[in-house]
Amino acid sequence: MTAYELWTKRLVAFVAVAMSLFHLYVAYFGPPNAFTLRATHFGFALVLAFLSLPFLAGRASKTPGPLDWAFVAISLLAAGYPIVEQTYFNTRMAYVGPVSTADVVFGVLMLIAVLEGTRRAIGPILPLTAVAFLAYQVLFSNTQLIRLLEYQYMTTDALFGIPAQVSATYVVLFVIFGALAERMGLGKLFMDFALALTGHAAGGPAKVAVVTSGLFGSVSGSAVANVMTTGTFTIPLMKRIGYPAPFAGAVEAVASTGGQIMPPIMGAAAFVMAEFLGVSYLTVAAYALLPALLYYFAVFLAVHFEAKKQGLVGLPKPDLPRLRDVLVERGHLFLPLIIIISVLMAGFSAPYSALMGIASIIPTVLLRSTTRREFTWARLIDGLEAGAINSVVVALACASAGIVIGVIAQTGLGLTFTGIVRSAAQDTLLVALLLTMVAGILLGMGMPTTPAYIVQVALLVPTLVRLGVSVEAAHMFVFYFAILSAITPPVAIAVYAACGISRSGVWSTSWDAVRLGLTGYIIPFMFVFNPSLLLIGEWPTLVLTTVTAMIGVTFLAGGLAGYFMGPANWLVRGLFIAAALVLIKPGLWTDTLGIVLGGLGLVLNLYWRPQTVERRPQTQISIGHVEAPSVAPIEPTDLLETPSSRQPTPGS
Repeated sequence: MTAYELWTKRLVAFVAVAMSLFHLYVAYFGPPNAFTLRATHFGFALVLAFLSLPFLAGRASKTPGPLDWAFVAISLLAAGYPIVEQTYFNTRMAYVGPVSTADVVFGVLMLIAVLEGTRRAIGPILPLTAVAFLAYQVLFSNTQLIRLLEYQYMTTDALFGIPAQVSATYVVLFVIFGALAERMGLGKLFMDFALALTGHAAGGPAKVAVVTSGLFGSVSGSAVANVMTTGTFTIPLMKRIGYPAPFAGAVEAVASTGGQIMPPIMGAAAFVMAEFLGVSYLTVAAYALLPALLYYFAVFLAVHFEAKKQGLVGLPKPDLPRLRDVLVERGHLFLPLIIIISVLMAGFSAPYSALMGIASIIPTVLLRSTTRREFTWARLIDGLEAGAINSVVVALACASAGIVIGVIAQTGLGLTFTGIVRSAAQDTLLVALLLTMVAGILLGMGMPTTPAYIVQVALLVPTLVRLGVSVEAAHMFVFYFAILSAITPPVAIAVYAACGISRSGVWSTSWDAVRLGLTGYIIPFMFVFNPSLLLIGEWPTLVLTTVTAMIGVTFLAGGLAGYFMGPANWLVRGLFIAAALVLIKPGLWTDTLGIVLGGLGLVLNLYWRPQTVERRPQTQISIGHVEAPSVAPIEPTDLLETPSSRQPTPGS
């Protein structure tokens, strides 16, 4: 490493740690005015992006060159102007006060910096989408260019709007919490806990992947980071016991993707949703709880039925950690999560809850001698650095999404799009839901969950609400499909990450992921037709809805896997799938018909099925020493790689 590379690396670390400390200070002492907080947040994110990410993906050297330093200077000037002139920004009246030459220059520089930073951090789709919306506003609306810049840069309705506020106050703190918790041993606790709980069962490593990814994903909120962390251990184990490589990669991708909908700490879009709905984050987590449990219940059943069909046994118990030992030695590391949930339930804000969780990590680690060695000052600094760097993607995604939101609000494009969708759907709710699903998946394929969700809120949610869908269900519906795009081909980022570990073909892994996660595509329709799944309504209705939903999910998993009480032929599989689809819509007749169809399939499965697969002997399986379960740490710069640079070469 040259002196310049070492100096640059230290500079990146210094800026990242400073960013984390700034947001911790703000969380404790309270935020400054909106422009100062959001501009500072974006300034940090842009500087880190231009110092860490090359202009061209895949460039051998990642040290910044003259162009990168030029963008750093542009970012500092554009983000610093609202901070230096905060009195002017806070007191001027939009569309009334004059727009100076400096306002125009710095506004243009800010848009350029945000779009280029987003391209480096995420890829070209989101910035191109923002450019397309800006082009529409300039070419096909009556908006003056100077008013466009004023609205985007000098108000808190576009670039510095709700997405920016959520990223700067909520998301960054939970990302810092996740990075610190992982480096202080929480990831290893999750892995050991899952191994002790499910490792010995049929297809044990796949179930370990489901449990571990759900636990870790609820902290990280990132599907790709989840895959790269837990998948390095679970995917080789799944392959070792006999799962095909594509299926092993698919299990990890699907399980990791679900982490964004699993409370207590969901993906960044959940915090944006809380702002849009005007409710607490705890309320959004309550909406997400039952659908998330159904999602993981379905994935767990899918891997169980697949293991039974292939005759795959679990891992030998002597090689696994004992649950009692795990809880006695490391169980106290669950305390930071418990503290976050408790503070939220006590009525405090999400940022304060995250701050309390962060503050509790080090005392918790030092509480017992079994985990005391996990704490070092180097790991603390590394966690603060990684937390800031991991938040860059979300910050820049929110900035570009804010640009799109500004165009939609200023031009009235949302109302136009709502009319188009209603006209295409002919005011039929099911057709509108299907169109929204397709649009959500297509939007999510090219961008992270948060901006995909934000764009859908502006364009698609009003249509669903006008057709009678509750506001909460409409938001959760688009939220789900923005997430599921991570496992939907052709652009399935979580699958690409898993393929890099499993060495399987992208397409075969993608289709396995769609099959495993198919229940996730159906659950949104279930809570649209019956909001009881969102914990809205009376308890008797909620219980009945939950039971019928679990029955439907079970039938669907068995039908897709071709196994229930034993191998299932195509007639039985068809009955199971039909029963699951009928149970989507609540009601006495549909519930009765679904249970009758599923019961008929169950009877036929018991007495008329193909020959049972011979089980493989357990002696062929071993994971070696009990210390094997551990989480491989992610380098901060790895999480900033563009999607194109992560994609493995298709093939076996």
